[in-house]
Amino acid sequence: MEYRDVIYETDDRLAFITLNRPEKLNALSNNLRGEIMEAMREAEHDDAVGVIVLRAAGRSFCSGYDLSPSRSAGDDKFVDVRSKLPSTGTTHPGNNQWARHVVMTNWTIWELAKPVVAQIQGHCLAGGTELATTCDFRIVATDAKIGYPPVRAMTTMDMMWTPWHLPPAKAREFAFMGDSMSGSEMAHFGWANRAVPAEELDDFTEQFARRMGHIDNEMLMYTKRAVNRQYETMGIREGLHSGTEIQALSSARAAASEWGRRVREDGLKSALEWRDGPFRDFRGAYDSAPHDRPVAGTDRGGSDN
Repeated sequence: MEYRDVIYETDDRLAFITLNRPEKLNALSNNLRGEIMEAMREAEHDDAVGVIVLRAAGRSFCSGYDLSPSRSAGDDKFVDVRSKLPSTGTTHPGNNQWARHVVMTNWTIWELAKPVVAQIQGHCLAGGTELATTCDFRIVATDAKIGYPPVRAMTTMDMMWTPWHLPPAKAREFAFMGDSMSGSEMAHFGWANRAVPAEELDDFTEQFARRMGHIDNEMLMYTKRAVNRQYETMGIREGLHSGTEIQALSSARAAASEWGRRVREDGLKSALEWRDGPFRDFRGAYDSAPHDRPVAGTDRGGSDN
């Protein structure tokens, strides 16, 4: 199988799927997401593979969903020909279906017969956190930055994973403000299995995955299924899907048009600086960012209605 945006390799009992858009900090285009899921299915079909490692080229695991027009390219090979999105069995017609599609796509990893280990360095933001969270294990660099800045001005989280993986107080903090937490913090709070120095991340993750690879495939499948069904009994499927409906409602709030207007009029980078400006992190750390901007919807043209 030939891929454009991922590298697929196998070594003994391991399959390595590497996000390969380092120049874009591995921002999730539709094709990249489609290729990830296709490579996952390829690894699942290979009887020699027992464990899948999801990793990324370059200095960051994933900066989130690609917000530029390049998210949907005309020659994408691994997307549905109708919807231009990774296939989930439906074309997701109508407005405000993005979050529903995100969750349905990520369930591909949840339902795989084989465990998936995410290896995380640098930034892991927004959609990158959703992708990593759906994996079975997460090994992070201690200095990694995990956050969800879109909740500051765009919409609620597409996949409301925080109540399932963080203590209640931290789940709210992450979901409300999207501030970044370090890899060390995320291991402390239980989202990550281990946090190790960045220079040790490759070796540690591989050793972790190879250790699991000593277990036969059927046993791994049944163990994964047994654990997943417990979370499903507790309501994780319904919970995450209900979150997608709230995300759709949040996109229709009075101030929602402010983000889109700023992207159209000032460009994506300027809009990101506006979003993060008061928080003084991510794009808001730039001197050109509006650190004292008004709340969305209260300044010039806050609503297109």
